[in-house]
Amino acid sequence: MSKPDFSSLKALYLNCTLKKSPRKSHTKGLIDVSMNIMKSEGVTVNYHRVVDYDIAYGVYPDMTEHGYDTDDWPKLYKDIMDADILIIGTPIWLGEKSSIATKLIERLYGMSGKTNNKGQYVFYGKVGGCIITGNEDGVKHCAMGLLYAMQHIGYSIPPQADAGWIGEVGPGPSYLDEEADAKNNEFTNRNTTFLTYNLLHLAKVMKENNGYPKYGNSREDWDNGSRWNFENPEYR
Repeated sequence: MSKPDFSSLKALYLNCTLKKSPRKSHTKGLIDVSMNIMKSEGVTVNYHRVVDYDIAYGVYPDMTEHGYDTDDWPKLYKDIMDADILIIGTPIWLGEKSSIATKLIERLYGMSGKTNNKGQYVFYGKVGGCIITGNEDGVKHCAMGLLYAMQHIGYSIPPQADAGWIGEVGPGPSYLDEEADAKNNEFTNRNTTFLTYNLLHLAKVMKENNGYPKYGNSREDWDNGSRWNFENPEYR
């Protein structure tokens, strides 16, 4: 088959490391593998460390309207909405995604009631995945939580939408540590590559078809009385 053209797509990587720039982030090391593939495919790529932003706690679009002095979330949200693909990266701490990743999910959730120009929830038509690193168990557990949250608020999740690296269970080398030799790990490299291309393929389909048709899933149409083929048994 002919090589797909992904050059119209935009991807955003949000690294939920606890380390502010420019400290070394092992999660960024694995994110780079995926980002480099996307850049080679002509995709416009953007990247942020979430911890570099002063993002308030809460589930409203702008928390300065709810008691906080500052909130950088509206700035980050603009980049999120500009991207066709969102990849969340996180380290593992005590078997869980980072506290920064939890805050990010909460703020995304706070936007999920907004709607697009079809009256669908605002993240419909966008594609999501995750990248996880650690030196203890938890890659699949963290991925389950992140991917569930993303699909729940409207992101579409392709097959094999997660990739990760862990060393031996317990204290040990992290992804970028030389003794880990993680960059030569066949399993991680394969999964990260598959993740990246599956995101690209689904995002391309979504973009070329202008997302999902609004038949049966438009909040605006529902509020205006449309029920499509839904029948309430009470009214039969």
